[in-house]
Amino acid sequence: MGEAQNQPGAAGGTGTRDLALLSFEEALGELEDIVKSLEGGRGTLAQAIADYERGAALRRHCETKLAEAEMKVQAIVEGPGGPSLRDVE
Repeated sequence: MGEAQNQPGAAGGTGTRDLALLSFEEALGELEDIVKSLEGGRGTLAQAIADYERGAALRRHCETKLAEAEMKVQAIVEGPGGPSLRDVE
């Protein structure tokens, strides 16, 4: 997981992969790395701003993934043959 996040040329060592390609766990891991970096305060102001912007995008991505998962869980219905999924779309 760590190698995929840290792509060459990425500023500050954080990944710049397309958010749509990241799983919830990958996005959360990258967001945690950004928070640690910002808390450390060792980078430049420009890097901190870029990391903050990436972190905000990662947060939105994680919220979307969680909402999707919640919809799937809510789609589970109890039927005569046991739990099943109903169409949520």
